[in-house]
Amino acid sequence: MSAKTKPAGDALPSVILLGHGSRVEKAGGDMERVAAILKQRHGFPLVEYCFMSRLPPHFPETLAALVGRGATRVLVIPYFLHTGLHIRLDIPEMMKEEAAKYPGLRLQLGGNLGYDDILVELVRKRIDESLGVADVREVALPGRENFPIPAGQQEFVPMDPAEAKKYRAGKHHGHHH
Repeated sequence: MSAKTKPAGDALPSVILLGHGSRVEKAGGDMERVAAILKQRHGFPLVEYCFMSRLPPHFPETLAALVGRGATRVLVIPYFLHTGLHIRLDIPEMMKEEAAKYPGLRLQLGGNLGYDDILVELVRKRIDESLGVADVREVALPGRENFPIPAGQQEFVPMDPAEAKKYRAGKHHGHHH
């Protein structure tokens, strides 16, 4: 890491990569690999990954484990592409709630993955890799019953296009549909 990205004398923080979460076991495997490589190749003392919801590990337990291992500064990197409500409100609220439990801890919210020129190159790489894949009609899918939805939850929350237009224009009425 260069002096440009790390102030002199400032120890590297412990890092948590925070993903959304899924009902699919091992869905965070790629994020787990990134965490391991950050630790192995880039010298971060402690790097963990966790999820906001669904299958564990979850943020409160992951943060507690890092503090238990001696972390005094934790930087949370949201493993999200888009700057939606989770980035703007849900994650900071969750972090503030947990930070109250650890008065001596410096808990920082870093930037989400968002846009970067590297991402353009990655998308181009995926396009090149995907040129020869089968037509979607030929793809065998696992049964949806293999991924049950917990009682009282939905798989996704649909929004009527007219209602979505109000949200994009900032003219929503403060209630959720």
